[in-house]
Order: sequence, then C-alpha cells, then structure tokens
Amino acid sequence: MTHTRYAFVKANWHSEIVDQALAGFTEIIPASEVDVFDVPGAFEMPLMARDLAATGRYGAVACAALVVDGGIYRHDFVAQAVVDGLMRAGMETGVPVLSVSLTPHHFQETDHHVGIFKGHFVQKGREAAEAARGILRTRAVLASNTAA
Repeated sequence: MTHTRYAFVKANWHSEIVDQALAGFTEIIPASEVDVFDVPGAFEMPLMARDLAATGRYGAVACAALVVDGGIYRHDFVAQAVVDGLMRAGMETGVPVLSVSLTPHHFQETDHHVGIFKGHFVQKGREAAEAARGILRTRAVLASNTAA
C-alpha cells in the first residue's frame, strides 16, 4: 500500500457516543497512523472529507456522526445530504471516504440508548477500518496488475 495514513473526521454533536467510532477504528488501525479532525456537526463532514482527501496525504478518510431528530432540520434530510456529500468527496478526489454515520429513528438521551449507541459506534468504527484496509489492498492489487 502506498498510503499508511488515515484521516478520521468526527462530529462534535453527541461526542460521547461518536468518539466511540474512533475507538473502534483504532482497534484495527494503529492510532499512530490516524489523524483526527473534529467538526461541529455532520453537515460539515463532507467538505472536511473532501479537503483532507484532496491533500493526497491519506489512503482513506472515515467520517463519524450521530444524526438524530429534534433539531432545526429533520434527521433524514441531514443524513441524506451528508451521505451524498461524502460519496461526492470520494468520487471527486479518488480517495475512499467512508461513513460511520448513524441515523436512528428513535433516540433518547437515556443511559440505555447512550450505552447501546456507544457499543454500536465501536463496532461501526472497526468495520470502517476493515473497509479502509480492504479497499486499499484491492487498489494496490489493481495497480500492480495494471503495471505488469
């Protein structure tokens, strides 16, 4: 693999939950290979992801957020805009941009829900790390087959 650095962007809304995605990510990819960037909320992630990917420094960019109903915008509107923006960032730059964004239909800030989502974010962080490594391995094989 040509890139050994990864960018991890996380939204600050519900950070006690969202930060668990980074914990899961760094269970698979060593923290020494991950640069972490905070943004105010999910809506800011696509622009940051695009800018980070465009630097050429990262093999992949992972983005994490918990988008819940109850704000100015309906969560489905925000979630759709974020996912579309992340996909566009990857397509424009050619760098994989992975989403660890969850959009539960029902979320209450109770110990029970917070506990469930903290655990879920750890698992989703691990899955994003595995996906990032898998994509980079596949791209390395494609590049070596093309060069041969």
